[in-house]
Amino acid sequence: MAEAAISALTEKLISLLSEEATLLRDIHEEVADIKDELESIQPFLKDADARAAAEEDMSEGVKTWVKQVKEVAFHMDVFMDEYLLEMAQHHPHRLQGFSWFLHKSARLFSMLKPHHETATKIQKIKESVQKIKARSERYGFQSTGQGSSSGTRNVRWQDPRKDSLYLEDTDVVGIESSRNELIGWLVEGQPHRIVISVVGMGGLGKTTLAKKIYDHQMVRGHFECYAWISVSQSYNIQDLLRSVMKQFREARMELPMPEIDTMDEQSLVSKLRDYLRLKTYVVIFDDVWKIDFWEGIKHALLDNNKGGRIMITTRNREVASFCKKSSHVRVFELQPLSSDEAWELFCKRAFQFEFGGHCPPILEKLSKHIVEKCKGLPLAIVAIGGLLSTKDKTVFEWQNLHDGVGFELGRNPHLTSVDKILSLSYEDLPCHLKSCLLYLGMYPEDYSISCIKLIRQWIAEGFVKELEGKTFEEVAQEYLTELIQRSLIQVSYVDLSGKVRKCRLHDILREIILRKMKDLSFCHVLSKQESRFEGLTRRMSIDGVSYVVLKEFGNTHIHSLLFFNLNEFPKSFMSTFVANFKFLKVMDFEDALLDCIPDDVGSLFHLRYLSLRNTKVKVLPKSIGKLQNLETLDLKQSLVSDIPIEINNLHKLRHFIAYNLDFEKDNNLTLGKGVKIQKGVGRLKNLQKLYHVELNHGGVDLTKELGKLRQLRKLGVKNVSKETVTALCASVENMSHLRSLDVTLISEDEIVDLKFISSPPQFLQSLQIKGRLEKLPEWISELQHLVKLKILWSRLNDDPLKVLQNLPNLRELMISRHAYNGEHLHFKLEGFPKLKWLWIRHLNALHSILIDEGTLPVLEFLSIGHCPELKEVPSGIQHLKNLKELGFWGMPKEFEEGLDPEQGLHYWIVEHVPVIILFHKVRIGYYGYDNRNLRSKHLAELRGQRQTFNQNEFRC
Repeated sequence: MAEAAISALTEKLISLLSEEATLLRDIHEEVADIKDELESIQPFLKDADARAAAEEDMSEGVKTWVKQVKEVAFHMDVFMDEYLLEMAQHHPHRLQGFSWFLHKSARLFSMLKPHHETATKIQKIKESVQKIKARSERYGFQSTGQGSSSGTRNVRWQDPRKDSLYLEDTDVVGIESSRNELIGWLVEGQPHRIVISVVGMGGLGKTTLAKKIYDHQMVRGHFECYAWISVSQSYNIQDLLRSVMKQFREARMELPMPEIDTMDEQSLVSKLRDYLRLKTYVVIFDDVWKIDFWEGIKHALLDNNKGGRIMITTRNREVASFCKKSSHVRVFELQPLSSDEAWELFCKRAFQFEFGGHCPPILEKLSKHIVEKCKGLPLAIVAIGGLLSTKDKTVFEWQNLHDGVGFELGRNPHLTSVDKILSLSYEDLPCHLKSCLLYLGMYPEDYSISCIKLIRQWIAEGFVKELEGKTFEEVAQEYLTELIQRSLIQVSYVDLSGKVRKCRLHDILREIILRKMKDLSFCHVLSKQESRFEGLTRRMSIDGVSYVVLKEFGNTHIHSLLFFNLNEFPKSFMSTFVANFKFLKVMDFEDALLDCIPDDVGSLFHLRYLSLRNTKVKVLPKSIGKLQNLETLDLKQSLVSDIPIEINNLHKLRHFIAYNLDFEKDNNLTLGKGVKIQKGVGRLKNLQKLYHVELNHGGVDLTKELGKLRQLRKLGVKNVSKETVTALCASVENMSHLRSLDVTLISEDEIVDLKFISSPPQFLQSLQIKGRLEKLPEWISELQHLVKLKILWSRLNDDPLKVLQNLPNLRELMISRHAYNGEHLHFKLEGFPKLKWLWIRHLNALHSILIDEGTLPVLEFLSIGHCPELKEVPSGIQHLKNLKELGFWGMPKEFEEGLDPEQGLHYWIVEHVPVIILFHKVRIGYYGYDNRNLRSKHLAELRGQRQTFNQNEFRC
């Protein structure tokens, strides 16, 4: 783990040495020496980390050495931040640009501390590093290429996967349906070779499931040859092939082949191919880690068109993807146990010899809380249940475990297997991904984390490496995808384009991450149970602490600060905030009860990420223009409306989000408000997101300036008028990278024509138009990559479906708020081939909706509402066989009577739809609806879906 800390620091030093050479003129040589020494230490740290992961003996001297390495890395990191800050503060021309400053500061040290103080400090750090390197030789560390990874050492803990091979059926819970489905995949289907990949996080029961399948009489009876191979992180392909051949021959009761132990890889491949040419076979490779594993076996296990099957269990979805290059592949995503299954398994383990296998009533509440924390992970349930089976069956013992699961994971031998199995996935990560994963531990338990927010924070932290031809955001998205593919991050929400929008950590994995954060001094989570913090850390997550604790809190070393569940911010805390946290890079006040930020916030030279989302802050101080390194400014749902002109000095700004939606009001064109910005915004050349800007306050000149923002990916503008629309269209044509465009016109009555875009952005994926149009712009039909389209208040006279039905990638369509004045909407044959979500609401003249058989073939969600003249259920809904949910909002009495399950004339049209919800307005406001399920048996499903219809209209 120490290797990750050193790796991050050396990356920072390399960046500084290459980009800030003039800045570091007087200490460049010393910093370069430290960088070189740290790089030479890294291989030894990798060996130390491997020993720790494998639980080999580590003397107190070795532990002290590792601790010293982490401390010197910490102090070097702080020194560099301090050094850069001092130079920024002491130069009078700061606002003229940091690069200009670097080349003009010939009298650098005369304006700072005396040169000898800086030189002395850096020399001490250099000496410490050199001493640490010298000590490494005393402890027998090996460098890269000589040492072993954690996967090849003699691990001293008991791997629970061995137990999985010998479990009786009565000891296993919740695998029946998965087992039966996978057996069907093995013994049925096409005769060509198929690779079946069983994917899931560590501890989910992949090995148990696969072994039950392998031992099943239907599988053994179907195949002539079968083999079970445990792969794990370290393997030799020749040994695997030998084992396959030996097990095949044993299965057919054939004599061993003496010569097999001396064959090289090519001979083994040829022998296996000859052996299998006319035979049916199945091989299960358990616990595959490396994505290129398939390269070593694809030729040996040939496709003989006899129904050969290969099953792989893995934590990494990319393993399956790699196989697709040369074989048919089916992927089975193993799911956690349901709550009932988890409870059954827990009781079997915790009370296996007492109470008849049932939980006593006095312990039931606590037991269910413990099981909930396991989130359906069988390994954790079995281990914790086993531990509790050894304890006295008292509330005291149960409460102790409930409150200290994280602590017990790190010390209790009963839980070692959980800690080690899940830690293996972390240890297998490259250093930069370790830092990214650790960062998720800063968020509270069960917190659903915005992926966009997480990516921006990773970038601000410096975790994301620059790759030629890609933005930092694109690289960070690849990091996130890889962590998801490795089953380390769970997906909470996916949008209709297939993009992951929210993610979370499994509760048990989070406990392990928290301990690793503490060991690395990566972050400290200051919770309500603590009154103070002492120690080394560069990041702090403050969750629900008291007024007294917050009032006394301050740490100048911290460079990332996240707040959660705070009721108030003491004035004393905010008045000294900048002085107490002068090295901040990430400052996240989202959802905090905060009404102002310090006037001197501009002194936070290192600040790269500032979020005031959903706070009561009304004014940004002018000093914000001094934040030369700021990359993200998030003011969404704050009360800020006027942006000081100084913001145009922020040349590194990449994401500027600023709008407020008032859901206490009924939905209208003015529901959302943007911000007023000043001319000069065109200087923000790196801006990728600008959402929303009030164009009526800048006029044509400001609108033209938007055309200079050539890197924009997302743009939202409000109050577009006849005077500004032509300039807006011209500016949009310049935005070749634009993916999302949201245009709100100045009023419901003024007609504005958007036809002036002759060449729309080629890769536009999301388009929202709110306001009255003369006609639907013809260029919309050219948007071959458009995924989401929302049209509101447009008062179109022509049926918009004619223009939209052939858009090849459209998945989400909303026609609402008087967007169409016609009486009929006709979804014609073969239209909307990929549409999954459809909203039709507030169309006062609409009399009928006709849906041809063959149109909307993949539609899953349909919402119809507030159409007073629509008296009958649309004909053709019965053809929508993939429809999962129907939502009807404030529809006429005759319409709802036709839906009555017992007497309704039109119920037959919708009876195939699993969930049907009727919404009724009960109070003022966007969320002022009550609902009822047409079928009470689906009420449980409805609870999970209610917010779907409510929130999607203004999802941003």
